[in-house]
Amino acid sequence: MTSPNPWKSVPDAPVASSWSGRTDGAVLVTETGKPDRVVIAGGSDGTAAGARADTASYDSGTETWTALAKLTTARRAHSTTALTGGQVLVIGGIAGGGQFPAAGLPTAELYNPASSKWEPVVNQMAGPRWGHSAVLLSNGKVLVTGGSTTRTGNSEQALNRVELFDPVEKTWTTKKPMLDARTGHAALRLPNGHVLVVGGAVPIRQDQEAALAYCEVYNPDADTWTATTGVLGEPRAQHQATLVGGKVLVTGGTAPGMRPDGGFDPFSRATAELFDPTGGTWTPVAQPMPGGRAAHRAIAVSGNTVLIIGGTGGARGDTGYAKALLFNLATGAWGDGGIPEQARWDLGAVALADGKRVVVTGGVVRAGLTAATPGTAELTAVTEVCTVDGP
Repeated sequence: MTSPNPWKSVPDAPVASSWSGRTDGAVLVTETGKPDRVVIAGGSDGTAAGARADTASYDSGTETWTALAKLTTARRAHSTTALTGGQVLVIGGIAGGGQFPAAGLPTAELYNPASSKWEPVVNQMAGPRWGHSAVLLSNGKVLVTGGSTTRTGNSEQALNRVELFDPVEKTWTTKKPMLDARTGHAALRLPNGHVLVVGGAVPIRQDQEAALAYCEVYNPDADTWTATTGVLGEPRAQHQATLVGGKVLVTGGTAPGMRPDGGFDPFSRATAELFDPTGGTWTPVAQPMPGGRAAHRAIAVSGNTVLIIGGTGGARGDTGYAKALLFNLATGAWGDGGIPEQARWDLGAVALADGKRVVVTGGVVRAGLTAATPGTAELTAVTEVCTVDGP
C-alpha cells in the first residue's frame, strides 16, 4: 500500500516535452557511488511535426534537473536506452519539419559522460525507422525491432527488420527478422535473457492502423523468433508491458474502433493480461482496470506491484488521467495509487534503483478539442516523485 500522500512535487524539467513511443521517454542511469539519475532526450514540442533536441538529467540525490548538451539531431518517436558507465543511446526517430511521409532517421547518437556531449554514431542502421523498440540485452548490446518507415507514395509501412547495436564497436548487425511486421509495440527482456515483443500495429491506410494480438519471443543466442503459444485476448497498440514477479503484465491500449459486431467503441481498453514465460501462455486479469487507458506508463515497483500512471480514456482530443493505480500481482486486484498534481499522457516515467520511488515528468496535458490552440498539444514540464511503500 502507499503512504497517505505518495506523490511529491520536485522542480520542473528544463523543457516541456512528450514521448509517444514505448521506449523513447525517461531512462534510469546508474553509476557506482553516485545518486541515480533520470535522463530525458528529444521528444515532441507539441506541434504536429516538431521534434526537440533538448536533453536533461534529474539527480535523485539533490532532486534537481540539469540541462545537458543538445542532441546533434532533433528527433521524436525514437528510442532512448541507458547503457553502462553513464552512457545513453538514442536511435532513429523522426526529424522535425512536417514532411509527409515523415522524415525518418537511420542515425544514432551516444551521450558520453566524459565529454558531456552527444556524439553521432558513424555507422548507420540499414534504413530509417521510428516507433521501434530498443531492448538492452544481457551482453550489453541493444536489440532494435520493428517500427515504421516510409514506403513509395504518401504512405508508411511497418517493419519486421531487426538490428543489433554493439556499443563497444559502435557497429550494427542485421538479425533474423520478426515473424510479423509491427510498429508502436512493447518489448522487454525476460529473466532468461530472451526478448518478448507484444502487440503493436500495422498501417492499413494513410490515416488508420490495425492493432495486433500477435506476440513473439527472440532468443539472442540462437538468433531465432518463436511465436508465443497463445495470442493476446485483444489486439493492442499504445499499451504497456511490464515485467513483474517473473511474469509480464500488459495493460490497456487504444480504442478498438469498429467492433466485430459492427458497433463502434471510442474508449481505450480497460482490460489487462498476464504472460507466463514458462509456458508461453496468456491469461486475462479477472478484474479490469477502473477505466480504460492508453498512452500511459506502467512501472514495476517493490512487492510485485505495478504503478499505472496517466494515459487517456478516449480519442486523442482528450485530457490525461489524474488518478494513478496500483496492480497487486498476488491478488490480481487494482488499488489506489494516489492523485498526482498533473494529469498527463505520453509522459516519461521510471523507477529508481530502490524500487520504491518513481520519477514522472513531461507529457501531454490536453490535445484536440480540449486544447486552447487547435493543432497543438499542451505539454507540461512538471516533475513528481511517487513513493510506493509495498503491497
